[in-house]
Amino acid sequence: MLASELRSAGRVCSSRHLRTRTPAVSRKAARNMTISAVASVETLKTYKFDSLSQQEIKALLQRPRIDFTSILNTVSPIVEKVRQEGDEAVKFYTSKFDRVELAQVCVPIQDLPDPQLPPEITAAFDTAYHNIRKFHEAQRGQDLEVETMPGVKCRRVTRPIGAVGVYVPGGTAVLPSSALMLAVPAAIAGCPTIVLATPPRPDGSITPEVLYCAKKAGVTHILKAGGAQAVAAMAWGTATCPKVDKILGPGNQYVTAAKMLLQNSEAMVAIDMPAGPSEVLVVADPGANPAHVAADLLSQAEHGPDSQAVLVALPGVDVGAVATEVGRQCDALPRNETARKALGHSFAIQVSSVEQAIDFSNAYASEHLIVNVEDAESWLPRIVNAGSVFLGRWTPESVGDYASGTNHVLPTYGYARMYSGVSLDSFTRKMTVQNLSFEGLKNLGPAVAKMAEVEGLEAHRRAVTLRLGMH
Repeated sequence: MLASELRSAGRVCSSRHLRTRTPAVSRKAARNMTISAVASVETLKTYKFDSLSQQEIKALLQRPRIDFTSILNTVSPIVEKVRQEGDEAVKFYTSKFDRVELAQVCVPIQDLPDPQLPPEITAAFDTAYHNIRKFHEAQRGQDLEVETMPGVKCRRVTRPIGAVGVYVPGGTAVLPSSALMLAVPAAIAGCPTIVLATPPRPDGSITPEVLYCAKKAGVTHILKAGGAQAVAAMAWGTATCPKVDKILGPGNQYVTAAKMLLQNSEAMVAIDMPAGPSEVLVVADPGANPAHVAADLLSQAEHGPDSQAVLVALPGVDVGAVATEVGRQCDALPRNETARKALGHSFAIQVSSVEQAIDFSNAYASEHLIVNVEDAESWLPRIVNAGSVFLGRWTPESVGDYASGTNHVLPTYGYARMYSGVSLDSFTRKMTVQNLSFEGLKNLGPAVAKMAEVEGLEAHRRAVTLRLGMH
């Protein structure tokens, strides 16, 4: 089956840990899916690609659908109240949702004392910082200058976004790594204002690990709030929180809904990308260690109940052994209940060729793609849709989440087909510049004047002809 035949799975915008419902398929398709399943162990449903119809494959490519109605009904008044009341509204909602009474909403980071952390923890963060900075600094590009014809010079120059807001979640898991992933490239880009929003601890302070990473990365302000109220504060600006031009970072359903709502509002704020539940697709051959494959699948399943883990098994892979390992390892995880819920809508699919594996992977367009096969590097030219790719036996997805240097803020839900992950470019703008000499205008002007005449835009024509003394 060709990749083009696999690309019509329906999808909607979503957010990390969103409320979901099962993809809609016909009752007949649902019965067929049950029949086509060649195994159904407790932890991993398994299908055979060659036994599935095109409709069944489309159903597998779909992510759980999102019902935004109730979420937007909750978020809209929060966003509006923050617009009207600023810091007081942020304090109100932080008290209501987080049970925290804030004395200060947003503070310059230099006003906060340096956190005290064990040296082994700071050493780990320092390693991640070094690698993330090195990889993103290498993304700097030279400004472009081209003389398109004699006397006509065109340039493209890069400028940093003036003020950015980066959101670091702090709900069921503390994510200081997100502070590095977002703030390091923002600082390299030269953004003058970097506001980091993160939910406060019960005493109103910021998680020390997040604060350490924020200070090291170059954050300028700390917004002690999470949820929709934090996104709204950065978008509108408050008495203490600078208004930002772009908001980036993962978050729960309320964070994502607020970002989407505000980017289409008078706030005039951009966002990074549509975000959805975390996901991984692992391609494995018979040489892949089942324990390693299972660990990679679970590394995304433990993120949230709506996460999805997919195994694409090449001929000869013992899917049962992988499933057994998934069950065994899942039992030992501190977040095993979350992982089990995610495994409920995860699956394995057995393919009969490398071509089928690549076609299915490209159609799925996973946030994370692990290629655990012999000579994995040879696969890369044919991989076209993925947020981030992990090649070979010794490249778990965890290294990209934390410290290899690549960015872990990635498109999910199939949006890797048209979006890129966060990079240095996410914090910059490109401007074009043109500079003509008199000789250049003489060379180019007649063509421009004629085109303006064809389009009936007389003022455009005269802007050229008056300079050249043409009629």
